[in-house]
Amino acid sequence: MRTTPLPLTWLYAPGDRPAVVQKALASGADVVIVDLEDAVAPDRKAYALDATADLLSDPHSVPIHVRIHTPRDIPTLAPLPGLRGLRVPKVTHATDIHRIADAVTDVTSGIPLYPLLETALAVERAYSIATAHPAVHGIALGEADLRADLGVRGDSGLDWSRGRLVVAARAAALPPPAQSVHPDIRDLDALAASCARGRALGFFGRAAIHPRQLPVIEQAYLPTPDELAAAEEVVKAAEAEEGALALPDGRFVDAAVVEGARRVLTLAARFC
Repeated sequence: MRTTPLPLTWLYAPGDRPAVVQKALASGADVVIVDLEDAVAPDRKAYALDATADLLSDPHSVPIHVRIHTPRDIPTLAPLPGLRGLRVPKVTHATDIHRIADAVTDVTSGIPLYPLLETALAVERAYSIATAHPAVHGIALGEADLRADLGVRGDSGLDWSRGRLVVAARAAALPPPAQSVHPDIRDLDALAASCARGRALGFFGRAAIHPRQLPVIEQAYLPTPDELAAAEEVVKAAEAEEGALALPDGRFVDAAVVEGARRVLTLAARFC
């Protein structure tokens, strides 16, 4: 049984900018992802790896994940006490995960892996990737690359891929995936609307690229007063009897609905 709440906000910070990483750690994000891949120029990769290794030489109160640039980063990062997860970009096959997991096992007892699916082929193989290895703790889309691969222009063109990811995660008994980043850090209204759509599709939380996006993500994923009241009604009824039960308005709910209602109350309690 999961004993810690699921992260709601995941904030990216470039690995070659230690000052920005420190600000990210103080931002209130549930997880900070130090990026060694797209956010770092090729001639800065070595410095970013060294700076990140220095950061991870001690544990931190905020969980730190690293999006690696290459599997060659793993021997440097995996043994460090501050590392709490590895984001693995451009995964297309379960064998990619096996190679990463084997590389991690060579230097430590194991680090949670989070594959990023960024191509049509990866989306087609979402379930096999999600179940490739016990070290996989979650999956996510890399929507910028996926959009380019599919030739999609409108945002709704990715909805099928998003739904596929949600189903694969659930089928693999993984947590619901977090949404990919919203690239426009100024348009917070568009971010809120996108979060609402993602929530409706079954996502939970979102990755961000700027601290100002965090409150919008939190607000979008918190239960509304009506949702909270409905969850309280379901849980109260469940505590009064076992099995399928009827609510005062005549609706019948089962154990899965009750568990969902409890998740709503737990999430709301985190922000009281």
